[in-house]
Amino acid sequence: MDVLLLLFAAIALGGLVFLPWMRRRKAVQHAERGLAVAADPMAGYGFVPLEQLDVRLPGPDEQLAEALAEMRRTRDWRPAAELLRSTGDDWELRWQRVQTLAGAAAFELADTPPATAAPGGVRTGGIWLRTWRAEDPKDPGGAQTHAQFLVVQALRDPGSQDFRMILEEARTVCREAALLAPGSPIPYITELAVARGLGERPADYEELWNKVRQRAPHHMGAHLAALSYWSEKWHGSREQAEEFAARAAAGAPAKSLLPALPLFAVYEHLPEANMVRSLFQSAVVERAIEGAHFALREAPADHPMAPHVRHLLVWFLVRAERYAEAMEQLRLVDGHVGAVPWSYGRSPAAEYAAYRALAIAGWEQLGGTSANFRAQD
Repeated sequence: MDVLLLLFAAIALGGLVFLPWMRRRKAVQHAERGLAVAADPMAGYGFVPLEQLDVRLPGPDEQLAEALAEMRRTRDWRPAAELLRSTGDDWELRWQRVQTLAGAAAFELADTPPATAAPGGVRTGGIWLRTWRAEDPKDPGGAQTHAQFLVVQALRDPGSQDFRMILEEARTVCREAALLAPGSPIPYITELAVARGLGERPADYEELWNKVRQRAPHHMGAHLAALSYWSEKWHGSREQAEEFAARAAAGAPAKSLLPALPLFAVYEHLPEANMVRSLFQSAVVERAIEGAHFALREAPADHPMAPHVRHLLVWFLVRAERYAEAMEQLRLVDGHVGAVPWSYGRSPAAEYAAYRALAIAGWEQLGGTSANFRAQD
């Protein structure tokens, strides 16, 4: 087993370290063949096989999974509506669920032949989402899901000639959703992505951000959405993103996940090709990792955004060769891979499984075994 996993780890690490990111993601996509060989040995750790990894969610949410299954079976929107009604004003959980429902509608649309489009050739979502909006237009959950769905559709192809048109429609639906539930931050969080895509001026973006903060000042999902605007890839810089993340972390209340935000800022600004392995043992990365560990220790174990932090920690800990710590995070998130950094790739399950294999290889190289790993459960 050691030889097999170390061989796979060496192959995967070669691609993950020395190739530019886009080439690396393509290489990881091809790693599925190697992972199939490693699947049985990994079972000794109790990890979920590659083909059973859930790419929809970052972590377990039985109510959401049940609603998705019922909607897939019946094409009925009511399970989604009831789920969001029962979620109430748990804004972190509601944001997570709205994103997942919108993603499910977008997946259904992508999986539907163009011949089934609405009259005029306009396809506006999965049939259950279209029906939901038509039959209960005053339901804030339906409007919130519809707005996020439109953002997902636009961002699937930012180079499309329809990109701005779809985002403008999304902004209109965001404002409808805001009127239906004035105290909810969800429409404004979705609008953060709209404003980023449309290239709103910093002053206008700050005005929108203040509307989010008035309703949910320490919302982790909202801060992650805003961080992208201030990143170098969009309308800011590394310095602006790091300042935004550091300010949020410093002002975080007790039991908040915001001290983990600098780790996301570091990730957003890593070089495409890293030839220096010591980067991941640098003081900047170590501080960000420790901030994430602190946040996870302090926040409730069932915090809806905790799996997002844990997944990114796995990525950094493996790169930093801190394999025992990576294995602890894997123990808590394995089975679900719907999170950054895996969701950035074309094959999230394969990329996650590649890092999992690297963690196992490093763990065993240091003397760990599947027996003593499982004994810690």
